[in-house]
Amino acid sequence: MKFIEFPKAKNYETTLAGRKLIIETGKMAGLANGSCLVRYGDTVVLVTATASKAPRDGIDFFPLSVDFEERLYSVGRIPGSFMRREGRPSEKAILASRLIDRPIRPLFPKDMRNDVAIAATVLSVENDNLPEIAAMIGASVSLSISDIPWGGPIGGVVVGYVDGKYVINPTSAEREKSQMHVTVAGTKDKIAMIEAGADQVPEDIMLGGILAAHEEIKKLALFIENIKNEIGLAKFSYVSNEVSAEMYEDVKAYALENVKQCLDTDDKKVRDARLDVLMKDIKEHFAEKYPDQGKAFDDCLYKLQKYVVRRWILDEGKRVDGRALDEVRPLGAEVGVLPRTHGTGLFTRGQTQVLTVVTLGTMRDSQELDTIYEEENKRYMHHYNFPSYSVGEAKPSRGPGRREIGHGALAERALEPVIPSVEEFPYSLRLVSEVLSSNGSTSQGSVCGSTLALMDAGVPIKAPVAGISCGLVTEGDRYVTFTDIQGLEDFFGDMDFKVAGTKKGITAIQMDIKIDGLTPQIIKEAFERTRIARLQILDEVMLKCIAEPRAELSEYAPKMIRIMIDPDKIRDVIGKGGSVIQKITADTNTKIDIEDDGSVCIAAINQADGERAKKIIEAITKDPKIGEIYEGKVTRIMTFGAFVEFAPGKEGMIHISKLENHRVAKVEDVLKIGDTTPVKIIEIDEKGRINLSRKDAINELEEKKAPQA
Repeated sequence: MKFIEFPKAKNYETTLAGRKLIIETGKMAGLANGSCLVRYGDTVVLVTATASKAPRDGIDFFPLSVDFEERLYSVGRIPGSFMRREGRPSEKAILASRLIDRPIRPLFPKDMRNDVAIAATVLSVENDNLPEIAAMIGASVSLSISDIPWGGPIGGVVVGYVDGKYVINPTSAEREKSQMHVTVAGTKDKIAMIEAGADQVPEDIMLGGILAAHEEIKKLALFIENIKNEIGLAKFSYVSNEVSAEMYEDVKAYALENVKQCLDTDDKKVRDARLDVLMKDIKEHFAEKYPDQGKAFDDCLYKLQKYVVRRWILDEGKRVDGRALDEVRPLGAEVGVLPRTHGTGLFTRGQTQVLTVVTLGTMRDSQELDTIYEEENKRYMHHYNFPSYSVGEAKPSRGPGRREIGHGALAERALEPVIPSVEEFPYSLRLVSEVLSSNGSTSQGSVCGSTLALMDAGVPIKAPVAGISCGLVTEGDRYVTFTDIQGLEDFFGDMDFKVAGTKKGITAIQMDIKIDGLTPQIIKEAFERTRIARLQILDEVMLKCIAEPRAELSEYAPKMIRIMIDPDKIRDVIGKGGSVIQKITADTNTKIDIEDDGSVCIAAINQADGERAKKIIEAITKDPKIGEIYEGKVTRIMTFGAFVEFAPGKEGMIHISKLENHRVAKVEDVLKIGDTTPVKIIEIDEKGRINLSRKDAINELEEKKAPQA
């Protein structure tokens, strides 16, 4: 028997944030164009890069796919699904895939149409070393050493801010204390991607963290560059999808002025209608010279629009809708839009419009998570829907895609720092942002609409949050940034830099770019533009609509009552097989959650129902004391008195002489089995038997009701 040898196997080692990083190549997944095994501490991720040999026909985009494959064996767990195997990727996995996609995509040739697939399979996880960072580094290595055309390498790290100091790739304990969690990726020269969540961090601290991260990224990029130089393959040639230069120049000469006229409007529908007419004219004009070139004409018109939009911004400081570079589109805000929901906010910015609806639930409504990460559940969920009608298209709904999940997570991250704690506000919260109309930066519109909805619902948020985006057009060393990009500026510009925050500071960032990276100066300028616009949106529109959270919850929202009981009494409240708690919830029309520490949360639409349930639970868990008054139910009648259950499992006897203030001949003249009555404990004998008085309870309650002299 011959043992397999791996003559090309090589290991490369460096240190990242004080921990060993090892790249293993030439041993696993040998049929991929490029592959490596990344070991970062005890976190291990296998990353492969493969490409098709020929371009895909009939597409007008670069078909890159990135899959972050969670394996629950990596954390020693069996999946909780019925099939006991991994199914659809979790939201965390999708977000990790997007995190890797965004910095590597701009570095592929713009005219390539070969399919490229990156697969990052998580094999082992140590919570101190995040697998998505290992996967991002692995993607960079795999692409760099492969024969796939790519302009990397890149590096990626997380930066935190703990006790006034920046921490690169913070451990699990450090992440708990950190004021921000910022993932930064880039080349050795520029910053290519930023994804941030922060607890109202000022812009200067955020910028300092990004620059500190880039210093580490430079070292990583050089480390990967050395691997590439040693074992990297020559890049394959590909069929360019670039439109014919002659055809483009012909279309440009014929239609340039008409394109300018088409684009010069603030109404997307008018613009699209004009361009449809122009496209028909161009095809008819060039039908003889360029027959059967429908797709190429589309590409020419796209390039021509891009040329006009960029030249206007760079050369004239002009935008397609006539706004100044720092001008936000007209804004609108409404709350209380829907009558039966718990809270609503409608936010409009130009032709972008988002309706967010808040639903409040019990802690039982929290989402359970089945992932490779430490988080097992979450009480605040934000979902984002982007229907086809929002962009004027007629397509059936197929459920949320990666874009919807990513934008929902961005809004969730932006608002999470201001959501009150469970102790302050014992509710689960689900926010749903419905995009009604889209013409640029709907994710930040959902942040604004969600703040309005939360305040309308009476959620005591720590501060209102607004979001806005900043755009960019570059040409060599020249660049222009501008505030509040619309759809056309997103399509033809180089950057969509989204920043959300409060008046105090930043809560979330997401940076998407189409170029190889940004300089610190551009990032600093984007921060300042978004800060000014954020304050303007808050002061001039949102806070004028609703200045603070409503004092009262919606009448349709559950009312929460929290009490603490002795943990040893939990079994008494639950009862055998849940019989006691089920009876309480049925009798009082409530939902009751009990934690192991003895905390009890009672949810009721009607406050009185909640108070009744509270009294019952207190009656069960408290030891009866002489002088206490209860509401009880008659269970048995004897000639000498009536037995009353004043709490589940607790019974006492009312002697016939204690029924009324006057003499009673028969117990049945006052009470019948099943009647409810107030009772007061007047005696507990040496055997624990409880004697009750109905008349004393009634007298005391009447006395309390009587007006004070």
